[in-house]
Amino acid sequence: MFDTVIRGAQIVDGNGAAPFSGDIAIQDGLIQAVGTVAGRGREEIQADGAVATPGWVDVHTHYDGQVSWDDTLDPSFSHGVTSVVMGNCGVGFAPAPPGGEQRLIELMEGVEDIPGTALYEGIEWGRWETFPEYLDYIASRQYTLDVGTQVPHSALRNYVMGDRALRHENATADDLRAMALIVQQAVEAGALGFSTSRTVGHRSVLGETIPGTFAERDELMALANAMKAAGRGVFQAVPAGVVGDLAGPEHQTTEEEVALFVDIAKASGCPVTFTLAQNFNRPDQWRACLDLVATASGQGLNVVPQIATRPIGFVTSLKSYHMFQRRRTYLELAALSFEDRLAAMRKPEVKAKILSDEDIKPDLSGSMENIYGLLGMAAASMFPLEVPMNYEPEASGNLGALAAKAGQTIDSFVYDFLLGNNGNNFAISLGANFVEGNFNVISEMIEHPNTTIGLSDAGAHVNLIFDAVGPTYQLMHWVRDRSRGPRLPIELIVAKQTARNADLFGLSDRGRIRPGQRADLNVIDLEHLSLGALQVTHDLPAGGGRILQSASGYLNTFVAGVKTRERDQDTGARPGRLIRG
Repeated sequence: MFDTVIRGAQIVDGNGAAPFSGDIAIQDGLIQAVGTVAGRGREEIQADGAVATPGWVDVHTHYDGQVSWDDTLDPSFSHGVTSVVMGNCGVGFAPAPPGGEQRLIELMEGVEDIPGTALYEGIEWGRWETFPEYLDYIASRQYTLDVGTQVPHSALRNYVMGDRALRHENATADDLRAMALIVQQAVEAGALGFSTSRTVGHRSVLGETIPGTFAERDELMALANAMKAAGRGVFQAVPAGVVGDLAGPEHQTTEEEVALFVDIAKASGCPVTFTLAQNFNRPDQWRACLDLVATASGQGLNVVPQIATRPIGFVTSLKSYHMFQRRRTYLELAALSFEDRLAAMRKPEVKAKILSDEDIKPDLSGSMENIYGLLGMAAASMFPLEVPMNYEPEASGNLGALAAKAGQTIDSFVYDFLLGNNGNNFAISLGANFVEGNFNVISEMIEHPNTTIGLSDAGAHVNLIFDAVGPTYQLMHWVRDRSRGPRLPIELIVAKQTARNADLFGLSDRGRIRPGQRADLNVIDLEHLSLGALQVTHDLPAGGGRILQSASGYLNTFVAGVKTRERDQDTGARPGRLIRG
């Protein structure tokens, strides 16, 4: 007798093979049989042709603070994710010098747009100092899914070098030895790797480029070699120039960065993974980077670009960030309840004042509130987000075109748009990967043999980006719905969100549907899979808000054989644990 048997599913096994019809037997948290299963299960699930996949493995998340206050780990949990890797982009909360939490909060708030008050109130400060202690803390908790983490460069530099790290001083020989020892000990204790950010766009809430941005080659080599000494570990990076000159001139081109990453992989033997996107400043740069990666792969090196399955953009709404949020008159209304603020803004005289007002800059130069300027500049090229959401729209549907059709200025039109639907309207600016106004570049990136799917940023950018829904979205758009170009085979999409990511981080026990693997599984009604409307909830510590988007169509999700979701609802089970490398 098996614990569970899933019968009559269309199995997409994660290996890249075409789907096939069959059963899946689960016993003691593992997959015991795949194909025709004669034995019975204590629970029998009739899939009736629904798609069965391995649980999604999301290798680019930012739950570093959320693991302290939340056992659910949404938004990932609602979208079939069963394993996450956090500690990306060089920011995190360990090692943590006693009493030094404020600096770590400033770094995370600025880079990842997580409210500092939530981080201050929600994290159990004082429960750890060293990275092994941080791992032990996570291991003491239970979640809906498994959690692994990496050593973040900014926190590491801050711990060893203090104020010298913020001044971007070169690491001394003693600094290098100290940092390398911490990385080695962290990886030996179970950290999955090391992460760094090298783009000037990543700044603290005070506006300072984060520690590690300008680290010399010798420093990066020393830290990668520390993982080599530990016998494992992944080197993760956000390269300079990857999103263009959005925040000012970068210190290196992305091609130079990738060449450096290839050298790191060659010298250390570590897998290296990095963010790759098409940007407006150098729209063909990504192809040159992929050529470098292909050459490295031919030399037996493991250098893996992480790509997104839709444009990297940002959203605007009256409940999150918008272009009017720093107008003098709007600031006078900001303390009102949302309903009262909405009522005031509907008055013609208030609208006229807000539209004619000057902007008042925020006190903190690195605060995400400064996004109002970009939102204003991008207003005409933004697209309304309606259900069902069209992420590959034609230019004729942007707010600029709609404003012209209505005979309004763009500012006036956006103002009215934001007030519409009782203040619940959202629009999106489609940035990186949408340079040509379509998804052809993304398709090419997905199909490249050396790429993997990442960059969800789950847990971060809580009022600006909601790409954590990517695993659901990519099945809908790329496999089922795309109309402006070819669709992609489901086996490719699934493989790059499961086995490919698991293999990258050495998680050999998951990512595939085959006997002996962990029973991390999704059963999905692909025909009816859908995404709901964006919702702003205030469920973070200290009442902080975040944008969430629900999914419908996940019939079952299993983590280590335990059913965590059933028909899109939380079962209450918490089988997720720390992943130690």
